[in-house]
Formats: sequence, C-alpha cells, structure tokens
Amino acid sequence: MEKITKIRFEDARICVATEDGKTHVRPLEHFPILKDATEEQREAYKLNKFNDAIRWHDMDEDIHISSFYETSEPIPDNVIARVFNRFPQLNVSEIARTIGIHKSLLSKYIYGTKKPSEQRTNEILDTLRQIGQELAKI
Repeated sequence: MEKITKIRFEDARICVATEDGKTHVRPLEHFPILKDATEEQREAYKLNKFNDAIRWHDMDEDIHISSFYETSEPIPDNVIARVFNRFPQLNVSEIARTIGIHKSLLSKYIYGTKKPSEQRTNEILDTLRQIGQELAKI
C-alpha cells in the first residue's frame, strides 16, 4: 500500500503525494465535506499511523489512499443529480436536514459519486415536491 507524504489543494482538487513519487488527484466533488470546507479546515488534517489515510477530526472526515485509485470521473446520472443541477438555488444542507440524512450523502448523490436507491430517490423527490407545494401556497 502506498504511503501518503503530502497533501495540497488546488483548482477545486485534492492532490496526494506518495513516498514513491506519485501524485494522485481527485476533484473535491468526490469529498463534499472538503469541498464546502474553508482553506483552514482543509489544512487541519492528520495522517493515520500507517500514512495511508487522512483524517480531518473537526469535520469528521476520513479518506483512504485507495479512494484515489479510481481512474474515471463520476457521471451524475440519476434523477437527484438532474434536479439539483436544474435548480442550483436548492440548499443541499437544508434539504438533507429535512429528509434526515447527512449533507455529504446528498452531495454524493448530486455529484454522482454515490447512487441513491430507488427508495431514497423517492424520499428525496417527495420532500422536494412537498416544498414545492408549500411554495405554491404563498
């Protein structure tokens, strides 16, 4: 297993250097918590004792080196991604809170790094429809 030596952030990407001279790069969309974090929060990481994982204690985020091995970019090909891309004014944090899921999970559905189940898709769409009905009453 490769060992991480350095981490840097640039151009909405996280770059991980390893002891064998490789650099792995992933878009921050893969890690929604980091995407929404401040520069100061991103820099407050620690490597685990094996140097194969990164931990952001204050944000409760962990990333293993294996997360950087995928070669393809995610394709947000689900109805949830399409809805949130069509209506960028939707507040992901508030929608997630209303549904009762973590913001990072909803963000992963939107960015295509995780695919929602049919049940979860219906739950999210029902919540959005309910919000729409409430707005229509104004």
